[in-house]
Amino acid sequence: MAVRARQNAYIGQPVKPEQQQQIKQQSSKRKKSFITPKEKMLYIAFVVMVAVLAVTILHKQSSIQQTTMQIQQIESEITEIEKQNVNLKVQVSELSTYERIWEKAKELGLTLNEKNVKVVPGE
Repeated sequence: MAVRARQNAYIGQPVKPEQQQQIKQQSSKRKKSFITPKEKMLYIAFVVMVAVLAVTILHKQSSIQQTTMQIQQIESEITEIEKQNVNLKVQVSELSTYERIWEKAKELGLTLNEKNVKVVPGE
C-alpha cells in the first residue's frame, strides 16, 4: 500500500489523509519486533552454551572410546601372556621329571650316593 500511495502521489493524484495514517501505522508496526535485544542475547548465550556442552560431551566420549580400545588391547595381551605361561609350566613339568634329571646326571658323570640323599616334600 505504501508503494501504491507513493505511486499515486507521483502520478499527480492527491493522497488521502486516511491513507497517510494507514501508512504510518503500518510502518510503526513493522519497526516493533517480537523479540527484545535482551532476549536475543539470552538466546545466543543459550545456543553457545548448548554448542559448548555438545563439543565437551563428544570430546569425553572420544576419550572414553580410546580408553576402551586400550583396555581391550591390554586384555588381549594378558590372555596371550597367560597362554605362554601355561605352555612354559607344561615345559617345566616335562623337563623336571625324575627320569630326565637322572639321565642328565649320568651324562655329566654324577653318581647316586645314598648317604647324601635327602627327601624333600613335594609341592
